Amino acid sequence: MSFSARRSAAKAIPHRLFPLSVLALFCAAPAGAEEPQSLEHIEVRHHQSYRGQVPVEKLPQAVSVLGQDDFAQWSLSRFQDVLDLSSGIARQNNGGGLWDSFSLRGFPGNENMPSGYLINGFNGGRGFSGHRDVSNIEMVEILKGPGSALYGRSEPGGTINIITRKPNQTNGGYLKASAATEQQYRLEGDYNYVHSDSLMLRVNGAVQDYGSFRDEVTSEKQVLTPSVLWQVDADSSVLYEVEVLRQDQLFDRGIVVLNNNFNTVPHSRYLGEPGDKPTEIEATGHQLSYERDLGNSWHLNLGAGYRDSSLQGFSSDAELARARQGVSDDGKTLTRQRRYRDYHSEDSTARLELSGSPQILGMTHQLLLGSDAYDYELYTLLGRYRGPKGSYAINIQAPVYGVAKPGTIATLYENVESQQAVGVYLQDMIQLDPQWQLLLGVRYDSYQQRIEELVKKTVARTEDQQISPRLGLNYLLNDQITFYANYAEGFLPLSGTDYAGKAFEPELSESVEFGMKLALVSWQATVSVFDAEKSNILVSDPVNVGFSATLGAAQSRGAELELAGPLAANTDLSVSYTWLDSETLKDSINIDWGVLIPKGSALVNVPRHTLSAQLRHNLQLAGYDSEIGVRLRYQSKRLGDAVTPAYVLPSHTLWSLFATTRLTPQWQAEAVVENLLDKAWIQSSYSAIWTYPGEPRALRLSLRYEF
Repeated sequence: MSFSARRSAAKAIPHRLFPLSVLALFCAAPAGAEEPQSLEHIEVRHHQSYRGQVPVEKLPQAVSVLGQDDFAQWSLSRFQDVLDLSSGIARQNNGGGLWDSFSLRGFPGNENMPSGYLINGFNGGRGFSGHRDVSNIEMVEILKGPGSALYGRSEPGGTINIITRKPNQTNGGYLKASAATEQQYRLEGDYNYVHSDSLMLRVNGAVQDYGSFRDEVTSEKQVLTPSVLWQVDADSSVLYEVEVLRQDQLFDRGIVVLNNNFNTVPHSRYLGEPGDKPTEIEATGHQLSYERDLGNSWHLNLGAGYRDSSLQGFSSDAELARARQGVSDDGKTLTRQRRYRDYHSEDSTARLELSGSPQILGMTHQLLLGSDAYDYELYTLLGRYRGPKGSYAINIQAPVYGVAKPGTIATLYENVESQQAVGVYLQDMIQLDPQWQLLLGVRYDSYQQRIEELVKKTVARTEDQQISPRLGLNYLLNDQITFYANYAEGFLPLSGTDYAGKAFEPELSESVEFGMKLALVSWQATVSVFDAEKSNILVSDPVNVGFSATLGAAQSRGAELELAGPLAANTDLSVSYTWLDSETLKDSINIDWGVLIPKGSALVNVPRHTLSAQLRHNLQLAGYDSEIGVRLRYQSKRLGDAVTPAYVLPSHTLWSLFATTRLTPQWQAEAVVENLLDKAWIQSSYSAIWTYPGEPRALRLSLRYEF
């Protein structure tokens, strides 16, 4: 029986198609529509979920907001690249180059899954949705510290929330064409159409065809994100947003590093098989929200979301088990596995929130009451051919593709997982007096999980309830300086099983943070120190490759600085720096590994120091309004393998430049040089023979037309 037939027999997860009615509405709009005339103007407003009526800058925690002004000039196409603009975020295992993966404040998620994040408050990172595109991103909120008391199922390092571009009351848009080194081509667009004061539509997306500095590796991506806003009346609105993505990319584990020599092979060398053909990723997302102003400062927010995703394809991966790997013997013969992946997921969510600002006992309260629920279905099948040392091998010094032939692929595991959860949450920001603000929050979650492993014929069930409290305090010294403190607990259910088919216990965490926020004229700054602990961290199992294993508890302590403001009338500076001390809290002895990971060991891919800085300047070039800028990114050395403490990734310092020139009111030319000094660097590592190199110097040219 074929892999696809076996998957269907085990668990049929339907693929939901994008509703064409939204596109039909857009296409029916007259091309030359004029701005509508109306006697009454209705203002379009959107309330962020899980926020209530507390402005993000008033939260007693460190918050970074990356808007269009921060990343548009760099012509970035991937959400992961936007995150590089903030310190405290480090790249993790990227799943063969197929997805976004990162740690925040030293804590990574599951190494074998994409990292979690939110899209307008809905789960967006769960499943396999490829590289998140920037064409529909209005801004990115990085709320640092644990958010489980509101969001639920949150990492202690923080919560990242993407705010998408939404319909507004202005007709117009843009088209942007880009070309870059390594034969990378991209077309991006955004159009907003105002049908009337009560009906607005917006569609944006991108098509790209990318070569790569990696030999043989190419990728294609198409993403379309239409949305429609119906302003029912002055007090209520309905917003429907859709996302459709397709990504085809050759699976790529990176380079081999022998004896800590990062020049063992050229960073461009591909050690898989081009004949595996690209892995195919498809994802479709829907979000429907209803907002209503109830009067007397009360607001109702209802929302529902659905997302399905799939990942299918073959790869040829270096064998990690030392007993089967011979590349260290002769420095050239790399034993490989042939693998087949078939992953599918469905994620349905619903949310109800009520927020208001009542006066109770003479004090102003910013109340938020809410409930949410989700149903998450995940199917994962991994098949492989695994031979003895020297089988299905390739010469890393002189690779010849298509010569080595693998044996028959057999199923390693086939999991059908389901998670259901219901949560209730309450938050209250109390104005105790003109200087003191108290934040109280609590969340109750009840969840159940069932994982059936069809190869071993095992079933693992988990049911649990969790209460996650939060306590925060603001002290307003004056209009410019605010001191804050924050304590929270959190939890995160984990997907998958270990090699024995046993489900993992959820991660539990607690965190404390102290900080100061300054707003001095045009300058803004946040200084914070924090200490967080997390139990049950997952790492890759180095013996049973393809499975995860528990590392145990870990701690991450650190300090951060965020600073932004003008140096002069036409010059702006932004700086983001993080110092981290992340380590395991207990000795971890794994009998299968034969390795002791002692207390105090570093966490993989987590640098002690990260720095991101930008300097931008507006000027006249040959009589044209222009802007130029320079960016610095620095990361200190990092551990590259959880069970090999001697394998350390080197530090790197990267400089980049951009320039934009407004040629006419409608046309703008843009140029970006990434990695200006052409430094060799390492993005992330899974092990010494799965190490992913960073991109060399690259030039990107763009032309933008606004209408």
